[in-house]
Amino acid sequence: MGCCESTLKETHPDQDQHQELATASDKEALEVGNVPAFSELSLEDLRAATQNFNSELIVSESGDKAPNVVYKGRLHNKQWIAVKKFSKMAWPDPKQFAEEAWGVGKLRHRRVANLIGYCCDSDERLLVAEYMPNDTLAKHLFHWENQTMEWAMRLRVALYIAEALEYCSSEGRPIYHDLNAYRVLFDKDGDPRLSCFGLMKNSRDGKSYSTNLAYTPPEFLRTGRVTPESVIYSYGTVVLDLLSGKHIPPSQALDVIRGKNILLLMDSHLEGNFSPEEGTEVVRLASRCLQYEPRERPNPKSLVAALAPLQTKTDVPSYLMMGFPKHEEAPPTPPRQLSPLGEACSRMDLTAIHQILVMTHYKDDEGTNELSFQEWTQQMRDMLEARKRGDYAFRDKDFKTAIDCYSQFIDVGTMVSPTVYARRSLSYLLCDQPDAALRDAMQAQCVNPEWPTAFYMQAVALAKLDMHTDAADMLNEAAALEDKRQKGGRAP
Repeated sequence: MGCCESTLKETHPDQDQHQELATASDKEALEVGNVPAFSELSLEDLRAATQNFNSELIVSESGDKAPNVVYKGRLHNKQWIAVKKFSKMAWPDPKQFAEEAWGVGKLRHRRVANLIGYCCDSDERLLVAEYMPNDTLAKHLFHWENQTMEWAMRLRVALYIAEALEYCSSEGRPIYHDLNAYRVLFDKDGDPRLSCFGLMKNSRDGKSYSTNLAYTPPEFLRTGRVTPESVIYSYGTVVLDLLSGKHIPPSQALDVIRGKNILLLMDSHLEGNFSPEEGTEVVRLASRCLQYEPRERPNPKSLVAALAPLQTKTDVPSYLMMGFPKHEEAPPTPPRQLSPLGEACSRMDLTAIHQILVMTHYKDDEGTNELSFQEWTQQMRDMLEARKRGDYAFRDKDFKTAIDCYSQFIDVGTMVSPTVYARRSLSYLLCDQPDAALRDAMQAQCVNPEWPTAFYMQAVALAKLDMHTDAADMLNEAAALEDKRQKGGRAP
């Protein structure tokens, strides 16, 4: 018998009440796409579903103080699931874990990625939710590749998440831990949903906020406690993300709002394709959510009331607005064989990456610069001399000097070199500056859009920034580009 079988009898002694709960859940499930009633799942089933918790199936991982990892899996009934794995240290008391899981498991709503089960066997503490296949709001706002999110879709995200919060609040679960753009997931139809994992603490005693302090509700910094009003503050930061397409600290955004420079907040990638009146209304709503005094913030019901009249394109499915293909089950693709550089990047082995970049030299820069004789000036010779000094420093692992010399080369701007950007990116990583490293790796991609190294370096920088899902996507992109090169007869 798993440890929580006996626990559940203690936690829920009234078996008739259990039956009523399951019946109500089954009824509600019909309204939200046949979501099964919440239940205890066996460790054997979850091991089988996740290929024994295969590291290749990890979709996110976070937290030093309360480590947890989320795996993608598939149950024997073919249902895709997300499995969140806690350490026993996070939840030493199985009864307490079960009680928390059952509390969240009672919820069923079409705006929530619903919790469908849990497992508490020996040292294992696992939550099981519906799997959302179309990534996070953070990915689509901050790291999009094909198209930016249009205004009508941003309004839809704001409304749907407000509806999710209103439902949870009405069901007695008004506390949501660390609401941010990574907690908003897109389902197979492209509709945004609120992850159920945030409805449960990361640990019995763990902190509820893991984001940068600049985005944390001010009262949490004072008391260490999360309140329903704290959740509204965090919702306000998500609305800022939707408005700006960037992660802007609330204090900075409020300064812009007070200065009545609302257009400065709006995402330039929208290219003005939004109603100024709607923009003003949403900015006003964000400002109310971010008030310093918790009592001055709106409640979820008023959020829904404010956002519902702003909705447009209500007859257009979300997957069309998001540019997703109509969801169809596809056979799993076998993992690609990574190149030595890919292997080094997947292991985060910066020493091995350095050795490979030194050996590769500039062979991938061919064709990126064609200079006339007139351009071969003294300035050009000085610039190439700066690059040469950077190369010597890079080879000798003097990474600060390498950054300085490569910056001299880049700042002149007469030549562009993806290799210089890749080398400076690695130098930044080795100097513990992952933000700058990511910018350089993205610049390398701009210069040479099909260069695998640019994507590999982005993967390493994203992993250093704890954006592991995006890092895995970049690794896959790089491996796909290497495959394409090999099939085209070019060396990777």
